[in-house]
Amino acid sequence: MREATTASSISYYDYIIIGGGTAGCPLAATLSQNYSVLLLERGGSPYGNPNITNLAAFGAALSDTSPSSPAQRFISEDGVINSRARVLGGGSCLNAGFYTRASANYIREVGWDGRAVNEAYEWVEKIVAFEPKVQQWQSAVREGLLEVGVVPDNGFTYDHIYGTKVGGTIFDQNGYRHTSADLLQYANPSRITLLLHATVHKILFRTRDGSRPKAQGVVFRDSRGIKHRAYLRQGPKNEIIVSAGALGSPQLLMLSGVGPVEHLRAHNITVTLEQPLVGQGMSDNPMNAVFVPSPVPVEVSLIEVVGITKFGSFIEAASGENFAGSSPRDFGMFSPKIGQLSTVPPKQRTPEAVAKAIELMDTLDHTAFRGGFILEKIMGPISTGHMELRTLNPNDNPAVTFNYFKDPLDLERCVQGLRTIEKVIDSKPFAPFRYVNMPVPVLLNMTANSPVNLLPRHSNSSLSLQQFCRDTVMTIWHYHGGCQVGRVVDSDYKVLGVDALRVIDGSTFNYSPGTNPQATVMMLGRYMGVKMLKERLAFDADRMGRV
Repeated sequence: MREATTASSISYYDYIIIGGGTAGCPLAATLSQNYSVLLLERGGSPYGNPNITNLAAFGAALSDTSPSSPAQRFISEDGVINSRARVLGGGSCLNAGFYTRASANYIREVGWDGRAVNEAYEWVEKIVAFEPKVQQWQSAVREGLLEVGVVPDNGFTYDHIYGTKVGGTIFDQNGYRHTSADLLQYANPSRITLLLHATVHKILFRTRDGSRPKAQGVVFRDSRGIKHRAYLRQGPKNEIIVSAGALGSPQLLMLSGVGPVEHLRAHNITVTLEQPLVGQGMSDNPMNAVFVPSPVPVEVSLIEVVGITKFGSFIEAASGENFAGSSPRDFGMFSPKIGQLSTVPPKQRTPEAVAKAIELMDTLDHTAFRGGFILEKIMGPISTGHMELRTLNPNDNPAVTFNYFKDPLDLERCVQGLRTIEKVIDSKPFAPFRYVNMPVPVLLNMTANSPVNLLPRHSNSSLSLQQFCRDTVMTIWHYHGGCQVGRVVDSDYKVLGVDALRVIDGSTFNYSPGTNPQATVMMLGRYMGVKMLKERLAFDADRMGRV
């Protein structure tokens, strides 16, 4: 790794990869086996930053809103506070660590080769995936899910199958996080150049005689604002690959003149290719969580157990005295410090409301923090929105709308998920972790100032549960879309209408894979890298044969 300030003003490579994130790192490591690769990351290094590497500090990076933070906060037009990665390793440096594969059905529908997919997952898992030590609270959630019918018990597995299971984690037994940046240890060091704090402003295209535009280079700036150019070497198979994430990839295509014409012209961007579907199909899986106060202390845990229901809702849980937050008065994954404020509806989550929630949280008795959250996240989702540029600066967040629960089936899945959570809380295995005979008003009073949700108890009306879904919606950071397969890229992830340009990351997904997508995003980087190497070897052999 080196700072982009050390880069020469002009350089040449076989492949240029924009974004050293969850997909970009395994892709770069793979392509570097045979070819020269430039990997450009706009953020810094995750190594040596305890807020990233330590499980006990989960949430600290997400709550850091400084310009140098590994997390860049954004707020969707829906009003839900969210975050995007700005660090080598991408979202795998910030997330709750859950590692689980996509379903066999998902892999079939996307059209991937099943055997190559399994090999790519295994390549990733050798470095970053571990079996968690499941303790008492997570065990109670697991047993509760089984009792209420989320069966069978699938034990520990990375596979996505109906029932209840313990999934993998990227935290090892010492609570140390292993990110997609660790996959760079597979790289050929003599063929890879990795630049940090290198923000790509534009992809350069060559257009001649009305022929298809061909990507030929990029313009990037270092931390001092100095401009550099990197070009593809001469060669029919050399390419630029955008792996800048679900916000960054469509944003960069638009900044480079590939997008909806009217929108580009409104920003005085020269049109390279009219592509009205760039930035369309943006989705974020809605997440709704319920706090369950516990009469006894429980272990600190992030996501370990998941119930995969047949109706399209995934039930997960996180627990602990401080939910692995960075301070003794925190709710970790559900803390207003990281923007997870769900006690007021999305449009009311103003900076003032967030500040007030943090202030009230600091006045609570420590027993109010004892317990855990059970959450449900819906599959898909079916509801989609869109993204637009706000400015011409790639460091600025674009405007994005996700339209949570616009489709009634998404809302129905949330309601069914909440009903399942209610049954788990009432299950026998969960009894030691809930107050017996404590009426809900007392519970509500005990956590009156908590910025957390309790389930509206014994609410038989599905209408009120629908309202609860809408009013308490949060993100679980699984947003995707904007450069979708079949709309912006083809099944080989090549951008339609231009040459020598691909997009390989979560922006290409139509639906989120598995219960949590990071395993599949890492797999995709490796899978496509291997596929590109094989195709190139065949191409070179064919050319040699003809010579």
